[in-house]
Amino acid sequence: MSVDKALLDGRLRPGDPGRSDAYLDVPTVQSHASFITTLPDGDLGMVWFGGTQEGVGDISVWFSRLIEDVWTAPVQLSDDAQHSEQNPVLFPTPGGDLWLLWTAQRAGDQDTASVRRRISKDSGQTWGEVETLFPADERSGVFIRQPVVVTESGRWLLGIFRCVKVPGERWSGDADTSSVMLSDDQGTTWREVEVPASVGSVHMNIVDLGGGSLVALYRSRWADHIYLSRSSDDGSSWSAPQPTDLPNNNSSIMQTRLSDGRLALVFNDSSRLDATERRLSLYDEIDENGIVEDAAPAVVEVAEHKAFWGAPRAPMTLALSPDGGESWQRVLNLDEGDGYCLTNNSRDGLNRELSYPAIHQGADGLLHVTYTYHRQTIKHVRLDLSRIGV
Repeated sequence: MSVDKALLDGRLRPGDPGRSDAYLDVPTVQSHASFITTLPDGDLGMVWFGGTQEGVGDISVWFSRLIEDVWTAPVQLSDDAQHSEQNPVLFPTPGGDLWLLWTAQRAGDQDTASVRRRISKDSGQTWGEVETLFPADERSGVFIRQPVVVTESGRWLLGIFRCVKVPGERWSGDADTSSVMLSDDQGTTWREVEVPASVGSVHMNIVDLGGGSLVALYRSRWADHIYLSRSSDDGSSWSAPQPTDLPNNNSSIMQTRLSDGRLALVFNDSSRLDATERRLSLYDEIDENGIVEDAAPAVVEVAEHKAFWGAPRAPMTLALSPDGGESWQRVLNLDEGDGYCLTNNSRDGLNRELSYPAIHQGADGLLHVTYTYHRQTIKHVRLDLSRIGV
């Protein structure tokens, strides 16, 4: 259902026991792909991308912070009219700086994407110049979505996925692979470690289990399952991703390790098995000039091992694992709906997805989940796990 406009003010409002919800007051037609974390000064900060529609040149990065349970007026942090600027990530570095990372691509061509960076010395009050951290090359574009991980050894890890070019074809995600960028000098230099047999496994979400042991979860381009791989050498090598029992709909997921050692995961509890139709690609409504106004969602048949687009992006589900990802218990649906995403059109209220969750536990133990609400706004859910009994 649509949000009551009176609630679109960024204010956290108590609801069920142990839960408060907020809907951001956003200045753009479309908002998507939020990321939330604690800033160096202790405030909660959030970034997302917004504009007319994903892939269009007016898509840029926006930032807000939570002050006395109200999200502040969004501030625009990127502005490149020649590129669609997407998937922002905030990284509070151990040294006290705040990094903003995001992707920049031409139109719907993710195989042209590079990763850009700005650095703030004052918790996001002011920002340095835009620079390119990881450029695209002749083989692929570079995409990000998940947090930078600092391991016990001090190593920095950033999961990336390579949007691989297929000769003679426009990007659709069929050949994408995952890698890890590693830095042992606080981000001055990086080296890439490829994840073996990772075609179709993207959005690599790494969690440090301690003692050099890491676990990663992946989104599946095939819209079948969430995949999992592990490292026992501080990220220097990885096992091939294997399917878990949890479904995936070719949409983003995110996990975090809680203060009690459990893993908490937010995801859409759905897959291609829940789809009655599918679309040609993520960007079948735009071209290099922008939105194609008379384009209808293209519903097509797609061969096996081709990226599956259009599986419902709902419900938004919280799951917990007590054993480092070996098993998962679904504990709560945060939001429900039909998750219709055969179109990205937010202008006419056609898209109804609940998607792209971010999850973060604050210093006070409260759990924060943010996600896309119908591509029209970002929803924030704050949970006191002790009060909801999990």
